[in-house]
Amino acid sequence: MYDIILSFITAFTLTYFAIPSIIHIAQVKNLCDEPGERRSHKESTPSLGGIAIFAGVIFSIILWTPFNAFGSLQYILCSFIIIFLIGAKDDIIPMPPYKKLMGQILAASILVFKADVRLTSFYGVFEIYELPSMYSYLFSIFTVLVIINAFNLIDGINGLSGSIGALISITMGVWFLMINQIQLAIVAVALTGALMAFLKYNYSPAKIFMGDTGALLIGLVCAILAIQFIEINDQLPASSPYKFNAVPAVAIGILILPLFDTLRVFITRALRGRSPLYPDRSHIHHLLIDSGLTHMQATTTLVVVNIVFIFLVFSLQGLGTLPLLGITLVLATVLSTILYYRVMTRKKFNNHPV
Repeated sequence: MYDIILSFITAFTLTYFAIPSIIHIAQVKNLCDEPGERRSHKESTPSLGGIAIFAGVIFSIILWTPFNAFGSLQYILCSFIIIFLIGAKDDIIPMPPYKKLMGQILAASILVFKADVRLTSFYGVFEIYELPSMYSYLFSIFTVLVIINAFNLIDGINGLSGSIGALISITMGVWFLMINQIQLAIVAVALTGALMAFLKYNYSPAKIFMGDTGALLIGLVCAILAIQFIEINDQLPASSPYKFNAVPAVAIGILILPLFDTLRVFITRALRGRSPLYPDRSHIHHLLIDSGLTHMQATTTLVVVNIVFIFLVFSLQGLGTLPLLGITLVLATVLSTILYYRVMTRKKFNNHPV
């Protein structure tokens, strides 16, 4: 338990005191994110906050994790470093999307093949249970890539990615602690500590952004936690009070905001005949801003909604995976549709003043 507390304090402290220096260096070297048509900020802002998050997380994990109980840690740290290098390079000199994807595939492959962080079953979804090895590897790599990029896509307004990342990591970290998976609890709590420190500088008016360095790292850590959450839950005895039914649906419910927003945006763009990778202002956080909310009001709203979904899937897990997944997706769709039509109505009213 002391290691958990110390890992949080270490990550928080290192990140908190590193950020002012990074802000100064970014301003001196002009490594800032400039306002633009798709940007939600109006002032030039340093975008290297992810470096401090990475430093706090990796230092805390290395310092407090019992290596003898975490044999795959070296491979997890390797994947962290790859994602860090990709994000830092892209924050300083933007990279072509295919190069970023190749690096992400490499990091995901190390996790899946070397650290054995992979999904081995569909747990009855579509009547599919154990996956053959090849499909397990491919599906696990795909899952990691989706979660990594989902966090990158929601990183559009002040405080959002950091707040959602902290919520997800602390939720799973507490569960890992309860089942005595100390090594994974330390990883989760280290990320939470680093993000809590970062958010002090990222809440409006933001002094720094996390950039791809931070968003990709959050996505990678949450992907690891989510996959291990599903796999370890299946290994718990049926009598365990911490064992979840419908665990795939519960995991999706915990990660509902980044996953659903990514799915929704990709489908919306495809229906409009655009590439799913085409950038626009159709994300849920953009809709909230366009509805008249401030950055912090939009962030608070989305965090509260994500918390509600977490309580929902925890409460209704007994329904089974497909029913719970259906309820979760239908509710998310209804809420986002109401928001969309509210924004459209507001724009129509503003374009036709009385």
